Amino acid sequence: MTGILEGRSLLVTGVLTESSIAYAVARRAQLEGAQVVLSSYGRAARITRHIAARLPDKAPVIELDVTSEDDLAALPDRVSAHCPRLDGVLHAVAFAPRSALGGEFLTTGWPDVATTMHVSAYSLKALATACLPVLATPASIVGLDFDASTAWPGYDWMGVAKAALESATRYLCRELGPRGVRVNLVAAGPLRTKAATSIPGFAGFEAAWHGGAPLGWDVTDAEPAARACVALLSDWFPSTSGEIVHVDGGFHATGGR
Repeated sequence: MTGILEGRSLLVTGVLTESSIAYAVARRAQLEGAQVVLSSYGRAARITRHIAARLPDKAPVIELDVTSEDDLAALPDRVSAHCPRLDGVLHAVAFAPRSALGGEFLTTGWPDVATTMHVSAYSLKALATACLPVLATPASIVGLDFDASTAWPGYDWMGVAKAALESATRYLCRELGPRGVRVNLVAAGPLRTKAATSIPGFAGFEAAWHGGAPLGWDVTDAEPAARACVALLSDWFPSTSGEIVHVDGGFHATGGR
């Protein structure tokens, strides 16, 4: 059998370590037959290139800072150097300054809130529109989420940004649907990635899921979330858009009870 992404080309952002969901998506996508292009920028690009060599097939890495208008404008040409079109895009980008996390919600200043919102929410729209010139019809955009229906302790302005990301997904669903572009999110449970473990109080998330996910939850295993992303990037969900697919062991449905 051929893979469900056979003949498709994908752009995957956010690959920095082998423990990241983005890396797991890139790996699974290649195993399912996709051609994968990674993006990174600045000093992190060297790390991404090193990690890219550990994939089943070494993937090219293009320069992309999702907050840079110049990089976004150059994105179609940079993608075209490796593949003629994109069938799918993974948005795996999020960042919050230290003051925007860890229980300082009431004292976080606007500049740090603005940075959090720009990188973690607005960038989904920016990335989607930048890719339009090279997006195939149909195509799929998938973003990584963490359930924003709850005010999680210490998650603070990142939680607000995730709520904005979920809303932006619905608006992109409406705006890009007529172009044949599906936009969905995968809300994974807590995973022990570099980004997650930098969140103050992350151990509390681990403890909550350890005893509260009906199906159980392994904080070291990104493969379930990666498979959900790959499924949404394939043509197996041709009429699904604006959706949030929870991959959290069922925790969101029971609240850990």
